[in-house]
Amino acid sequence: VQLVESGGGLVQPGGSLRLSCAASGFTFSRYDMSWYRQAPGKERELVALKISAGGRTTYSDSVKGRFTIARDDAKRTAYLQMNSLKPEDTAVYYCYAAAVVSGKKDDYWGQGTQVTVSS
Repeated sequence: VQLVESGGGLVQPGGSLRLSCAASGFTFSRYDMSWYRQAPGKERELVALKISAGGRTTYSDSVKGRFTIARDDAKRTAYLQMNSLKPEDTAVYYCYAAAVVSGKKDDYWGQGTQVTVSS
């Protein structure tokens, strides 16, 4: 099982980045996909959630209107489009997959990708 994030980097305030999360080793379409982030000295926080099978999408208040989560089940990939980036968006961003399988929670984390917003 693997979740591999890509697309992070250094961007100026007001800029954009698109993160990708490529999945393998599990039935991607059955899993809810989320993006979390963790800034230095802070707890990991949920940024965006996309429920499987066309379910609801949820965003944290801090990114609502600027970030968009998407998924392509055929490509087994989740995305996070980040626009109007701010210095406070600087963090390591993690992809997370979760589902209930045979009555038990089954979940996976990616290794993280660094996003730095700075002039």
